[in-house]
Amino acid sequence: MTTDLLAALNILVLERLDVDSFSITGTVPDWLTHFCPQKVVLETGRLILKEVFPFLENFLIDAEEFWLLRGEKKLKSGIWYQLDLSGKEYHFEAIAVYVDSKKYLLIESLDETYTEKQYIIQKARENELNYQYIVKENQKKEVLIHCIIHDMAGQLSAIHGCLSLLQFENLTQQVRDILEIGKIQCHRQEMLIREILDGFSAEVKSLETFAVDLGKAPSALISAQDIIQLLSPSFALNKMQLRLAANIDVTADWRVIGDESRLNRVIANLVENAFRHSPLESTVTIGLEQDGDYILVSVDDEGSGVPPENVESLFQKFSQGKGKSGRVGLGLYSCRITVERWGGKIGYSPRPQGGSRFWFRLPKPRRNESVAPQEGATQL
Repeated sequence: MTTDLLAALNILVLERLDVDSFSITGTVPDWLTHFCPQKVVLETGRLILKEVFPFLENFLIDAEEFWLLRGEKKLKSGIWYQLDLSGKEYHFEAIAVYVDSKKYLLIESLDETYTEKQYIIQKARENELNYQYIVKENQKKEVLIHCIIHDMAGQLSAIHGCLSLLQFENLTQQVRDILEIGKIQCHRQEMLIREILDGFSAEVKSLETFAVDLGKAPSALISAQDIIQLLSPSFALNKMQLRLAANIDVTADWRVIGDESRLNRVIANLVENAFRHSPLESTVTIGLEQDGDYILVSVDDEGSGVPPENVESLFQKFSQGKGKSGRVGLGLYSCRITVERWGGKIGYSPRPQGGSRFWFRLPKPRRNESVAPQEGATQL
């Protein structure tokens, strides 16, 4: 019964009699007669294996050692191909086993299995090529976007310069107010362009080894105050407030591992994000907390919060909230790349009273390292 089943599975069962000589056990698979005359198979029931399958000559040396050691597992020959008497190609694999003090050799025809494996391998190769093609095409598009945005930045700087020159002219108050709005809008566009460029550069820099200069460790408090000073006019224009949390000890050491300009950009990105998603006459608050060996920076707003289905993709490249067309979704992605590069972590959590909290933690400089003193911060 067992040998019939093995034959149905295209497996030839051979029992070793002596060196190079094997007896056929049980039912003979149909394919065997394609490699040796039928009378040899039916009349003698014995095979000089290396005459029928020359490939196995070297494998039988290893098999003899395996049987001598009475191996408990199995020894495989690996796949080989061979032409039958008519020139048709077959694929085989031999397995040496030791069962009930007997030495067996199983030879399996792999035609169907081999074809399926080759098909799978071929499809995998095609998918890999398609993937590489898509990656290269995306890289081309990213470079193109980078170039376009870079050119836009030059034109926008010229516009900003013209607006700045106009403020020295003899203008009415109404015109000055309109001019101020134009400058604010120009500033916003500059921030957006910087956001896009930072997204590309941060991804490249994240692959580089980061070496921090502890003597120039930036203060999270000073960075927060700088951003409040920079963005407060935009908030005021929309009847909103941007403030520092009231419970912050300005005499404490708020220095973190990182780079001052990049730290400012991270905080600015989070504040701008809160600004875009907050209602009029609301408040955005920047908080700072000592968290063991880390400094925790948070930005709280009073908006509607982030829909649950968007939370997981918040910090991915080109992730955008619904109804936010015109933005590329690189701000939070840039923040994540930067913070993680410095050994920190960034995240989002809904506020119990409503609104969003975006936060990040950065490690403090180690105490046994020399850190240059910084100018003291002042409460805004």
